[in-house]
Amino acid sequence: MPIASTMTSDDQPAPAQTFRRPLFGRWLATLPVFLLLTLTLVIGTGEMLHGQLLRVGERLFGDPAAGVQYFMLRADPVTPTCDPAPDIDALLARQPAQASSDIDDLFDVAEVDPQAQRSALERAAQLCAQRHTLHAAVVAHMTPELKLFRSLETSFFGIFRFGTDNRALLLLLLISIAGVTTTLRRHHISLRPAKTRLDHRVSAAGMVIANALLVFSCSHYLHTLLNADLPLSRPYLNGLWIALFSCLCLISAYHLLKPPADAKPGGNLGLALLSTPLYAIMAISSFTSFSLQGHYGGIAIYLGQLVELSGIFLNLALFIWAGMLLKQTNVVDRFLDLVRPWRLSPELLTWILLIGAAVPTAYTGASGIFVIAAGAIIYREVLLSGGRRQFALAVSAMSGSLGVVLRPCLLIVVVAALNKQVTTAELYNWGIAVFVLTSSLFFIASQVLRQQPINIAHPRDAIPAMARAVVPVAPYILIAIVVVWIYSYLLDTRLNEFTAPVMLPVILLVVLIFDKLRGESLVEAPSARPLENDQGNSQRNFSQAVGAATYDTVGHIGALTLLMALSVSTGGVIERSGLMELIPQDFQSIWLALTALMVVLFLIGMVMDAFGVVILVSATIAPIAYANGIHPVHFWMIALTAMELAYLSPPVALNHLLARQVVGEAEIAAANEEVRDKGFYYRYERWILPMTVMIVALLIVTYGGELIVQHGAQTLEVGRSWLPQ
Repeated sequence: MPIASTMTSDDQPAPAQTFRRPLFGRWLATLPVFLLLTLTLVIGTGEMLHGQLLRVGERLFGDPAAGVQYFMLRADPVTPTCDPAPDIDALLARQPAQASSDIDDLFDVAEVDPQAQRSALERAAQLCAQRHTLHAAVVAHMTPELKLFRSLETSFFGIFRFGTDNRALLLLLLISIAGVTTTLRRHHISLRPAKTRLDHRVSAAGMVIANALLVFSCSHYLHTLLNADLPLSRPYLNGLWIALFSCLCLISAYHLLKPPADAKPGGNLGLALLSTPLYAIMAISSFTSFSLQGHYGGIAIYLGQLVELSGIFLNLALFIWAGMLLKQTNVVDRFLDLVRPWRLSPELLTWILLIGAAVPTAYTGASGIFVIAAGAIIYREVLLSGGRRQFALAVSAMSGSLGVVLRPCLLIVVVAALNKQVTTAELYNWGIAVFVLTSSLFFIASQVLRQQPINIAHPRDAIPAMARAVVPVAPYILIAIVVVWIYSYLLDTRLNEFTAPVMLPVILLVVLIFDKLRGESLVEAPSARPLENDQGNSQRNFSQAVGAATYDTVGHIGALTLLMALSVSTGGVIERSGLMELIPQDFQSIWLALTALMVVLFLIGMVMDAFGVVILVSATIAPIAYANGIHPVHFWMIALTAMELAYLSPPVALNHLLARQVVGEAEIAAANEEVRDKGFYYRYERWILPMTVMIVALLIVTYGGELIVQHGAQTLEVGRSWLPQ
C-alpha cells in the first residue's frame, strides 16, 4: 500500500502509521531479549526447581511398599527378556559336567559342582522374577496423572539442560541483539555526546573502522583455527561475532552517510573525536597494538574469554534488567518519603542517600547500573533540598560507588572465582569496613563544605509524617520477604551472591505488579522523557512497564557488554605489551610494593572496565602482591577501592558519563552556568568532591590496612564472624 494512502489531509502520518512503526521496531528488539532473559532466569532457577520437581514426583508417585521410585517412572519401562520360570533340570542337562578341552587341562580346571550350578541358576531365576515383578509394578503406576507430571518435569529438564549447555550461545545472542539495537539508537558510551553533524560523522566513521577491524580479527582467527586441523567445539560462536560486527559496520556506515536530521551544523574536530564510542576507541587501539606484533586474531581470542565467563555476564544482564525494573517502580521514591519529613540539609541528606544507595548498588551487581536506575531521582532530591547542581551531580555519580564492596556484589564473585586465595565471605566481611570508611569520609567532607546551618525538623513534626510514610513502604518490604521465603521454603534456596541475579528480577516483577494493581502513577525525575508514541511513563500498564524496562535493558546491555568485551582485549594489550613485566617481582619493602601497586591499579582502572581489570590483575599483578607479602584480602580491598576511584576520575569516569546520561545534557549545561562566576572548586565540584573522598579512602585502605595486618594475622580471620555466612 502506498504511504500516501495513509496520510491525512494535512500531509501528516495517520495515527495508525505513527504508532505501529516505532512500536514494531522496539518490540523487535525487546521481545527476543525478554525471552532470552526469561530463559536465563529459568536456567538460574533450573537446578533448584528441578530438584524440587523430582522430590514432588517421588512424594506423589513413588511407592516404597512396591519398591517403585519416581526415577523409574521418568521413562517407559523396557520389558525384561529373561525367563522368570526356567526349567532348571533342562538347563543343567545342557551344562557339561566337566571341562574337557585341552586348554582347560593345561590349567588343571576343577570339576564343576552340579549343586553350585543349580544354585546359580535358581538365583538368576529369582532375580529375573523380581525384575518382572518390578516391571509389572512400574507399568501399574503409569497413570495419566504420572504421564502429565512426567511430561512437565522432563520438558523443564530439557529446557534447563539446553540452557546450561548453551550459555555461551545465549550470551552471544543477547549481545548481538542488544549491540545492533544500541547502535541503531546511537546509544553507545562516549566521553561526550554527539551534537553536531561533524560529531555524528566522526563517531560513525570511528565505528565503521572499529567494526571492520573486529570483523577482520574474528575472521582471521577463525581461518587460523580451521587451517590448524584442530577440533572446533563451537565454531558457530566465531561466526556470530563476525555477523554481529558486520551488522554494526553496515549500520555505522549508514549513520556516516546520513547523520540525524536534528544535528546542529558545523562542529569541532577535537570535540568530535571525543564523541566516538569508547568501545570503538578500544577496538582500534587494541587491533593496532596486536597487528604490530603480527597477531591479527588477538582481539578475537580475548572475546573468547568473555564467552568463557558467560555465566557471570548473563548474571550481569539480569542485574541490569533488575535495575531497569526498579526504575519502573516507585520503590526509591517511597523510601525517600521516609527521609523527607526531616527537611535535612543537602549535605546530610546526601550522606543518608549514599548509605541507602549502597544496598541496591550491591544488589544490582555493579556501580553503573544503580546510577542508571536511580541517579536521576537522587539528583532531583538533592536539588529539592536546596543543594547545588554540581553537588547533586557529584552525589548522583557517587551513588553507585560505595556499595560494590558489600554483599552480594557480582564483582566480588568474579574476584573470588579467579583467585583461590580469597573467598567471597572474607571480601564481603572486610568490605563492610571499607564501606564505613568511605561513607564516613563523605560525611566529613560534606559537613566541611556545608553552606547552610543544620536545621532539622522537630521530631514532633517529622516522626508522625515519617510514620505515615511507612504505610506505603511496608508492602514493598513484605513482597521482598514473601518472595525470599518462597524461594527458601519451596526451593530450599537462600538469597546470596549466587542467587541474587535470579531472585531480584522476580521480586521487582512482583513489586511492579503490585504498583499497577493499586493504580499508582510512576514518580519520575523532571529530566525523564516518555518513549515515542507511548502513553507516558506514569500511565503504563504492567506489560508496557516491563516492555519499557526491557527496552532500556537492551540499550544498556549493548553499551556495557561491548565496552566490557573490548576492555578485556585492552587488558590483553597491556598484558602482552610488557608493561606488567616492568613491575618488579620483589620490592624489598612491603610499603614500596603497596604504593607501586596502588598507583598501577588506579591507572589501569582509569582506562578499563572493572570486570576487565579483575581479569587482567588476577593474572598479572595479584601474584606479585602475594609474593611480596601483601595479604590477598587486603590486596583486593585496595584494588576495589582503586577501581571505584578510577570510575569517578577522568579521562573516562564512567559513573559521571552515566549520571550525565540520566539527568540530561540540559542539566549539565545548567550546572555549568550556575557556577560560571564561582571559584575553581565550585566550578569542578562534581569531579573534585568524589575524587577527594575516594583518594583519602584509598590511602587509608592501602596503608592503614597494612597496619591492621601487621597488628596480627588473626585480625583478618576475625572478619569472618562479622556477617553470617
